[in-house]
Amino acid sequence: MRLTREVRQQLLEQNEGFEVKTCTREKNFVEYRQYLITGGELRIRSSGKTSWADSRFDNEAVATDEQTRRFLREHLAELNTDGV
Repeated sequence: MRLTREVRQQLLEQNEGFEVKTCTREKNFVEYRQYLITGGELRIRSSGKTSWADSRFDNEAVATDEQTRRFLREHLAELNTDGV
């Protein structure tokens, strides 16, 4: 399936509420990510910490077109693709 802008938008609208959580652990670094499709867009929340005492972070943003395309490609088998 070719993920054109129109197809990406249709997939986002059809999969309202779809959520994926990931965790990355490396030496002195932990990051949790939550990907959530809501309002016709992909939102990414990233939180975690490093070994520094003041290095906790918690950020949320709307995914770029490239991030959205990559996310949809990776999770296409899990998404509702009826009528696309």
